Amino acid sequence: MKIRIGNGAGFWGDNLDAPVLLAREGGLDVLTLEYLAELTMSILAHQRSKDSRAGYVTDFPELLTRLGPILAEQPALRIVTNAGGLNPTACAQRCAEVLENEGIPQTSIGVVSGDDILGRIPGWINAGVNLEHLETGAPISTVASRLVSANVYLGARPIAEALDQGARIVVTGRVADASLTLGPAMNAFGWSWDDWDRLAGGSVAGHLIECGAQATGGLWYRWDEIDALAGVGYPIAEIDQEANVVITKPDSSGGIVTVANVAEQLVYEIDDPTGYRTPDVDVDLSSVDLTQVGPNRVAATGTRGRAPSKLLKVTAVFRDGWMASGMVAVIGRDAVRKAREAGRLVLERVRRAGFEPADSLIECIGAGDVVPGVIVPKDAPHEVVLRITVRDPRREAVERFCREIAPLVTAGPPGIAGYASGRPSPRPAFGYWPTLVAKELVNEIVTILRKTEGRHE
Repeated sequence: MKIRIGNGAGFWGDNLDAPVLLAREGGLDVLTLEYLAELTMSILAHQRSKDSRAGYVTDFPELLTRLGPILAEQPALRIVTNAGGLNPTACAQRCAEVLENEGIPQTSIGVVSGDDILGRIPGWINAGVNLEHLETGAPISTVASRLVSANVYLGARPIAEALDQGARIVVTGRVADASLTLGPAMNAFGWSWDDWDRLAGGSVAGHLIECGAQATGGLWYRWDEIDALAGVGYPIAEIDQEANVVITKPDSSGGIVTVANVAEQLVYEIDDPTGYRTPDVDVDLSSVDLTQVGPNRVAATGTRGRAPSKLLKVTAVFRDGWMASGMVAVIGRDAVRKAREAGRLVLERVRRAGFEPADSLIECIGAGDVVPGVIVPKDAPHEVVLRITVRDPRREAVERFCREIAPLVTAGPPGIAGYASGRPSPRPAFGYWPTLVAKELVNEIVTILRKTEGRHE
């Protein structure tokens, strides 16, 4: 027995057609859609602050209008996604409405929640729960009054439970990326939750496909050797009872699946390869054996795992004032020197107006500033893009900065070629607070939402 799980999204904003093509042509048992990142959580927090019904990935209910006919044609196909973001219940309710309009109203939708711990933090602070910043060691009490979201990375268990209860679509909030795949594998094979090697194998499958086309040729260093990259296929993980994995893609799609590019994805975002930590299992990625077993088919076997930590990662977002970025093109001789001086002039004029921004950054894109100290042009470029960014607790300070970009056209160095972005506008700035919390303090919740008799249950 094998289960075929394909991932049609690696982030919110990924290819809109990929999940449709993958569901139609992939021969899937489960379609996963991985939308969330730390930046995404900040965006969702801002949306929820303006509308309590918002805070989920709105692309997913829209996508269901295109997936509806495929779900009708493939009654065994299931979907697992973290599109619920900060409001999985509202997302699921909207999905139920879409499915009813598509003529499949009896679809069971599982909602996984319990990851949202924002309301519990004041009580935890009073109880002495340690939620210090992982890098600075600062206590979370320093930003508690400005928090807009705080979410624990849940694991695969509630996803498997929702599928066990008959959910055809599972909508989660924040879960570990690999758990979106491990959950369906646990449902299919009934592995024990302390069968660490099998859990590790299923987690490797999830890790390899979680970023979408990165496993099928996207971002590969030999990108210019890939045919049909415009129509790159998205990855499929075939998993068997022993947690052996084969990574592949739809036959009709572009891209490539080789040991080389799959290995790149295996070590993506990895610190210690012998200890890739998830809520479900600690994976020893150094134990994974990658083998080319056919055209566009790479096996991942031999994975070893061990018991995970008793702590869960938390991603929290807090309001951190206001920010804005402005860009202009600068051309001609001494373009870099002129651009840096233009940036200095803008900040000096903001200071003369009575504002000293708390943070500021001047970048010359094209002169090595995107990756400072790594890529240095051999010859001085004759055109660059100047990008100036400021952040400050005071909106008026940022507003004044926004008005100092345009004067560069006639009151700055020569070679200002015009706007690259128009006059910027202040926007809320958010800070990121990574921390850890004990598993025993977190309550996973699984709810099955069914559309019956015109109401949700």
